[in-house]
Amino acid sequence: MNFYLSTHRHYCGIDLHARSLYVCILDHAGDTLLHKEIPASPDALEQLIEPYRDDLVIGVECMHCWYWVADFCEDNRY
Repeated sequence: MNFYLSTHRHYCGIDLHARSLYVCILDHAGDTLLHKEIPASPDALEQLIEPYRDDLVIGVECMHCWYWVADFCEDNRY
């Protein structure tokens, strides 16, 4: 990330597991706005992050099963 110089209103980190996601959203100041476990599904993820959609960047930690989150982010322009 040495060359990524953009800032955003919201930052989303996702710990992806086969059946669940641990989602944390921080604001620009680093304050936690949301920290929640949800089912691993595009609908659940979309519903959870909708209020932060206006300027959100997403990072995902996973070992496998990542492809649907990558597709979700690309399809929704995250």
